[in-house]
Amino acid sequence: MCFCGLIESSLAAGNRLSIAGQTIDVVGDLKGFDLSLRTRTIESGLDVALLTLYRDEAAPPPRITVKWSQASQDIAGVWTPDFSAGRTVPPDWREIGKHLHSMLTVQAPVLALFGSDGTNRLTVAVSDAVNPVLLDARVREEDARVYQSIDLFSERHEKVRSFGVEIRFDARPVPYYMALRDVAEWWAGLPGYRPVPVPEIAREPMYSTWYSYHQNLDPDRLLDEVRAARLMGFRAIIVDDGWQTLDSSRGYAFAGDWKPERLTGMRKFVDAVHAEGMKALLWYSVPFVGEKSAAYGKFRGKFLECIDHYGACVLDPRYPEVRRYLIDHYKRAVGVWGWDGLKLDFIDRFRTQDDTVLEATGGRDYASVYDAVDRLMTDVITELRAIEPDVAIEFRQHYIGPKMRTYGNMFRAHDSPNLAFVNRRKVVDLRLLSGDTAVHSDMIMWHDHEPVQIAAFQLLNVLFSVPQVSVRLGDIPEDHAEMIRFWIDYWRRNRGVLLDGALEADSPLLNYPIVSGRTGEKRIVALYHDQVVDLDASDGARGEIDVVNAKNSRRVVLDAHGEMGRYEAVVRDCRGIEQSRRAVRLKKGVVSFDVPVSGLLSLRRAARPR
Repeated sequence: MCFCGLIESSLAAGNRLSIAGQTIDVVGDLKGFDLSLRTRTIESGLDVALLTLYRDEAAPPPRITVKWSQASQDIAGVWTPDFSAGRTVPPDWREIGKHLHSMLTVQAPVLALFGSDGTNRLTVAVSDAVNPVLLDARVREEDARVYQSIDLFSERHEKVRSFGVEIRFDARPVPYYMALRDVAEWWAGLPGYRPVPVPEIAREPMYSTWYSYHQNLDPDRLLDEVRAARLMGFRAIIVDDGWQTLDSSRGYAFAGDWKPERLTGMRKFVDAVHAEGMKALLWYSVPFVGEKSAAYGKFRGKFLECIDHYGACVLDPRYPEVRRYLIDHYKRAVGVWGWDGLKLDFIDRFRTQDDTVLEATGGRDYASVYDAVDRLMTDVITELRAIEPDVAIEFRQHYIGPKMRTYGNMFRAHDSPNLAFVNRRKVVDLRLLSGDTAVHSDMIMWHDHEPVQIAAFQLLNVLFSVPQVSVRLGDIPEDHAEMIRFWIDYWRRNRGVLLDGALEADSPLLNYPIVSGRTGEKRIVALYHDQVVDLDASDGARGEIDVVNAKNSRRVVLDAHGEMGRYEAVVRDCRGIEQSRRAVRLKKGVVSFDVPVSGLLSLRRAARPR
């Protein structure tokens, strides 16, 4: 890669460069390091800056801040991968932390400002997704400008002689979701960031035991769920926490030994799942060693921290024997017990503490915790794929950054029990940055006596992800079962549009009230609030348009921007029962349809008369 416009100067004299229409300052105490800044233009409005620190003798790199500001002209909000953060740009006097704290095991280093129509105003991404990076954006009331910053080396770091990082500035006037998609592609092309292949099973609907059973697992009951799930269109079961202990207190005091206690006869169980035509995935809490486990004494003195309310400690992956211990457990699950994949949980607990000694001494072969986690997870996926090339590995928000895509091929939305719209926001957030890595919903659940059309909201809000369901299928009413069968069948038949089509997620400030997927042949639009569906010229070239009425009102309004021709319009309710069928002509202007709550409007181009 050729960088042009080399700038080298003392930080004390100030370091400044112009990039993507912004004036950038780099500030901080270099503490003996030299700093170079270089820039490269990719295309109009899209530039990359390379910051390099170097010195003759190794030392901990200094904290430096890259900062700039821009006029707040049609800047409506800010997007980050942190679902818990707000979308508005806060004032600079507000007492809050940085907008985003990213590192290997938490989030991804990107922040996007967008306009009132969703157009990108400035999307900034950092190449280093391993070490901690802080990103921030705030508006100043005195001058109506948005002040932005990137903090590097905000956490204690091991000694280095040189360190380089790229920062990507995208000011192109494209939809914000396109700018984020391009960031994901940029990361995937960086050395060491190539995503691991996605097996077919990671793209199939799954049944999860967590909300339906929690830790109270029984193999016979689970096999009943497997049979019922198969008939409803699911192709895998995830056995969550509880298989390894008879304790049901929901803590982790017994984690770490990973011996089947509640789910005995592991190979027999997995073989029985396979005999039903289903795959099986098994849960592990990766870093935890409980105080009541045998492993606790084995690894005493090799912990990063202990968490009292969990009753467990976090292993230090910088010790090779710790990594080997964990890897061997996962290899046994896949190679001996026959599991098709693993749900590896709580990886975000691997982090540097205030008292962590950042040296490769005392039996540690890594100084950096994050480098050691990288080595651990690289070895995990490498050794498991040597046993089973199509092994599925699930990670959960927040550990969903570009480096995590090199080990995991399933990213699941963070816990959202019975929270349909929250689940929607989380899966869309994941989709915007995950490329072709399979994005899964959090396990959906609802009350058995919920009206069927309201229960359907849980499934329809995660339509653009791989659905995971966690209700007791034998206990739900028949109309609920019919609803699941209809929508899972619809999802599987349209997976190429829902997962692989061009994703458009409008109005992030409103939690994505309308989301659509497009291919050359079909467009699927999901309506989550009363909004008008715009049909443009490209829709007229498609033979099929589906509108999912995922809101609690029946009116669906389409606005065609031009003559689109004649279609057959079929309306179905949430169980797939046909309600109406008629011929319509879509011409320029508005047309409305009566569609049941959680129902489907399907438009198929009518054959031209001979």
